[in-house]
Amino acid sequence: MNEKIYNTLYGAIVADTLGVPVEFKDREYLKQNPVTDMIGYGTYNLPKGSWSDDSSMMLCLADSIGKTEGLVPEDIMKNFSSWFNESQFTPDNNIFDIGGSCRKSIMNYLQGVPAVDCGQKSEWDNGNGSLMRIAPLPLYLYQIYTEDTMDFEISYDYIHKVSSLTHAHPISLIGCDIYCAIIIELYKGSKKEDVLKIALPKIGKYVKEHPEYETALKKYARIFHQNFKDIPENEIKSSGYIVDTLEAALWCFLNTDSYRDCVLKAVNLGSDTDTVACVAGSIAGLYYGNIPQEWIDSLRNKKLIDRIIDSFTMLCSRERRINSQCGGSHWIIKDGKQIEGEHK
Repeated sequence: MNEKIYNTLYGAIVADTLGVPVEFKDREYLKQNPVTDMIGYGTYNLPKGSWSDDSSMMLCLADSIGKTEGLVPEDIMKNFSSWFNESQFTPDNNIFDIGGSCRKSIMNYLQGVPAVDCGQKSEWDNGNGSLMRIAPLPLYLYQIYTEDTMDFEISYDYIHKVSSLTHAHPISLIGCDIYCAIIIELYKGSKKEDVLKIALPKIGKYVKEHPEYETALKKYARIFHQNFKDIPENEIKSSGYIVDTLEAALWCFLNTDSYRDCVLKAVNLGSDTDTVACVAGSIAGLYYGNIPQEWIDSLRNKKLIDRIIDSFTMLCSRERRINSQCGGSHWIIKDGKQIEGEHK
């Protein structure tokens, strides 16, 4: 397996699993009862090693990309539906959590709405449901565009399409853009202390050329401040709102020096513990590696995880193209250029 891909995806899943037993616990409770290791039961009364909808939907995306050798919205939504309806892509054939916007979008698909039109568009539909699952996308786009990924407008188009399957409001789209830009910079080898300075101007440039996103970008203003890392913990929120989740995950990453410390800090912020940790864990896993092996070994249904990550990684290692079927169109992308191609 490509080590960076492995560490990013396993980093997310392990961190999600750490957060599941204490989801919705508040910060004060966790100050008195901090999570220091992988545990079980708690909020959902599930055995140790149980991961949530965050990892399930991320695996749905990675599986679809590996299977179709590209981005096919109908296939991604089919996987989401198999998870929702049949409890596939789960630790034990049991779906125990799903966000409201994800539920509504999947129900739209099951009722015959085209995949690209299923996502929720209101300002009240800016939970973290697309952010939590999008990690495979920047890893895959990097294989096509390499270091220039976030300089191509088509990359933003794909990020927005994938987010919009469930979360189509500009706040969610810009949040996913910021996350993907950071993942790509870290994949390239940028240092932690430099990553925001390098990644964020690319988002600013895109928004300058697409002013319809200016209002959404302002929601993330704190991340753009040079003293973001130094914001006191009591001013960091860890709710399910995408802005809060992204801020909290980045803040934990910037204020720790190892994968273990980052994800435990994220979990112990409280509230949406699994998702804040999942997002932080993907970033810290990519940057630090060194995910505790005992935590990886504790994961339930690891055979499924390995199969999907293996397939996804093999595609990323082999392919320099992307096939996409969106709104009835089909493209092959090569060398940063979009070329209309044949249906497979």
